[in-house]
Amino acid sequence: MCGIVGYIGEQEAVPILLDGLQKLEYRGYDSAGVVFPVDGRLHVEKQAGKLAALQEKLNGRAYPAVAGIGHTRWATHGRPSDANAHPHTDCSGRFAVVHNGIIENYLPLRDWLKAEGHVFQSETDTEVLPHLVEHFYRGDLVEAVREAVSRLEGSFAMAVVAGPEPDRVVAVRQDSPLVVGLGRGENFLASDIPALLKHTRRTYILNDGEVAVLTRERVKVLDRTGQEVAKEVFEVKWAAEQAEKNGFDHFMLKEIYEQPRALRDTLSGRIGGNDCGVALEDLQLDVAGLKKIFITACGTAYHAGLVGKYIIEKLARLPVEVDIASEFRYRQPLVDRDSLVVVISQSGETADTLAALREAKRYGAHVVGVTNVVSSSVAREADDVLYTWAGPEIAVASTKAYTSQLLIMYLFALYLAEKRKTVGREDLRQIILEIKKLSHKAQFILDNTAGLKSFAEQYVDCSGMFFIGRGLDYAVALEGSLKLKEISYIRAEAYAAGELKHGTLALIEEGVPVVALATQGALFEKMISNIQEVKARGASVLALAMNGLDEVEKVAGQVIYIPATHPVLAPVLTVIPLQLLAYYTAVGRGCDVDKPRNLAKSVTVE
Repeated sequence: MCGIVGYIGEQEAVPILLDGLQKLEYRGYDSAGVVFPVDGRLHVEKQAGKLAALQEKLNGRAYPAVAGIGHTRWATHGRPSDANAHPHTDCSGRFAVVHNGIIENYLPLRDWLKAEGHVFQSETDTEVLPHLVEHFYRGDLVEAVREAVSRLEGSFAMAVVAGPEPDRVVAVRQDSPLVVGLGRGENFLASDIPALLKHTRRTYILNDGEVAVLTRERVKVLDRTGQEVAKEVFEVKWAAEQAEKNGFDHFMLKEIYEQPRALRDTLSGRIGGNDCGVALEDLQLDVAGLKKIFITACGTAYHAGLVGKYIIEKLARLPVEVDIASEFRYRQPLVDRDSLVVVISQSGETADTLAALREAKRYGAHVVGVTNVVSSSVAREADDVLYTWAGPEIAVASTKAYTSQLLIMYLFALYLAEKRKTVGREDLRQIILEIKKLSHKAQFILDNTAGLKSFAEQYVDCSGMFFIGRGLDYAVALEGSLKLKEISYIRAEAYAAGELKHGTLALIEEGVPVVALATQGALFEKMISNIQEVKARGASVLALAMNGLDEVEKVAGQVIYIPATHPVLAPVLTVIPLQLLAYYTAVGRGCDVDKPRNLAKSVTVE
């Protein structure tokens, strides 16, 4: 959430800043702004609403500025408005700051600064930052920023420009991502790599507590003590085109259709010889000493963790607890040195998941991170890391990251099962053979979507929808429900089908759409009974079943079949029709699919 860009060089800065902000729109925001020095003074332009409103305000005017910073804000402190939009300036207008995160002690700082004579113009926590820089400025912007940061509590990434020192941009990272792009005669700054790819693939990934000082000629990075740090250049491997729509109407649809490729990439190099083992050689685990596994994550990643629990317990015979990360960090879990904690985060920067990771390490647990982003905070701080290799995911609603996370969960469960000898060699080989076929079967689903479009068109104006399933199907039903409500704004609920008689049936009436997942052969007859229960009360049922389970046609109004696979692998295939159902429904309702209201791609505040 929120986005920062920065530039200093020889080119006109404003178009570069606006282009970078456009590349970060997927993160979610409700206002935008830029600031740049001209003739020793700072020029600020900011506007509530979408970036297009800011662009219209600037009206294509050329500004003789070769440095500046920009921001897209997702409101936390203070409603979306022009006044609360970033950048924020000090009393004198000499210093301007953009900021991601939350300054937890901003109220006492604000009171202190007011007592010192500072005047505030907004409701935000961010506005204390330029006033702090003003207060501590003694002719050296870097030292003033370092002094200001030493007074802060909370999480932040911030960038600062100053009228008195127009030849530098200063940036600081603490618990919120920030990347420096390295050019020739110019340098760049951004919250995320897509904003940099048009200009460079050579980057510095800032660590917590580091200060970056950008000039035209070089980038200097300082640690907390002010000593210069020798940073390693991180070369971005994926091309700029991967962050573009490539002919699709929305990033979400593009990313849904990228899942066969993402599954292949995630699997690549991770299967042993003769298809009889899993190669996760980077893991440094004492599997024999494991007593319990905890999985913690947020949102879609949490749903991947629920599938992970089921398959680890089934295949590796280890007890697993799954927690929402924001709950894990506060409930004093019974974690110790014999525990393994798996944290899952697409971005590797999810604030609650990072806090859970740090809490687990405080307890002495070994932590395995599952993430899509190399050099992210999760990747750096976990003891081991398993990358999903899904490629850049731009749409707020996660799709290919989820299926890649599922695949990592399968590989990890098989790795544990192999080490613990809880699955026979031939059974292990059969599951691996089916895993290798998943990308092909996912493509088959994507090539046959007419039934889903028809159902979505029929119920595009419904006020609510239910998703039901048993076992693994229930875990996938939760993800299907989340996808529908986050991009179509339809109230959607997922229930374990066996719970219908314990309250949920009271909500079923004539015409209510129910999506019933029935891919698990061992539970199929139970699901048929559950479908009959909702049908008897007038529900319109769309069933998702595995090929061969065609008895479902006798009770469901409409059936979508997924290709037959090993039952434990069904979630990877079952979720794809649910993603498409959510997408077609949202498009039919005229919703902003890639940037749903009130949501952000990377949740970097609690």
